Amino acid sequence: MPGEKRSGSRAAKPCPICGKPSVEASRPFCSERCRDVDLNRWLSGSYAIPVRPEDDEDAE
Repeated sequence: MPGEKRSGSRAAKPCPICGKPSVEASRPFCSERCRDVDLNRWLSGSYAIPVRPEDDEDAE
């Protein structure tokens, strides 16, 4: 789109934390604050991959 800044062939995406436009220095975030919020979420265990309990294969 005209007037839209792109880095290479990638389209600029919004910050995954607050939705503001991302900046090159903190990509994919808009600021160091949002980058730190994301890091804190990873370190505190807020992000988790859901898992379904599987049948015990050894219990025959």
